Amino acid sequence: MSKQNNQPTPEQKVYQEFEQRRELQRPVWKNCTIAFLVGGLFCIVGQAIQLCYIHFLNFTEVTAGNPTVATMIFLSMLLTGFGVYDRIGQFAGAGSAVPVTGFGNAVIAACIEHRTEGFVLGVGSNMFKLAGSVILFGVFSAFVVALIKTIFIQLGGL
Repeated sequence: MSKQNNQPTPEQKVYQEFEQRRELQRPVWKNCTIAFLVGGLFCIVGQAIQLCYIHFLNFTEVTAGNPTVATMIFLSMLLTGFGVYDRIGQFAGAGSAVPVTGFGNAVIAACIEHRTEGFVLGVGSNMFKLAGSVILFGVFSAFVVALIKTIFIQLGGL
């Protein structure tokens, strides 16, 4: 752009037109639909696992939640280890990253990427690159909420 009036030069205009012709149009609606359907499929699988815990292992609806989440994380980690979850992620986009399974994938992907550096410096130090912040802020926010609740209970507000 010329410094005098911030208008593009003729060469820049030609390049911008060339760039617009070559830029790939992203199928936004198609991507959103696929992400929605795959994320929904993950939720259906999670619901089926929860119902199995309830009906076959005599859990209640309240107590079946934690083992269901742990099972979903374990399955995503297992699929990541076998290279299947990466293919699902390429197809589904955010539909595979947003559910809790994306958390398991992020933890194991960092481990797999750095396993050649050893267990301590590679796997151990890189395992919580992404997951560490999630765990930290999850624990901190749970502490703050519990503290506020305790204060309200002590004051007789709740």
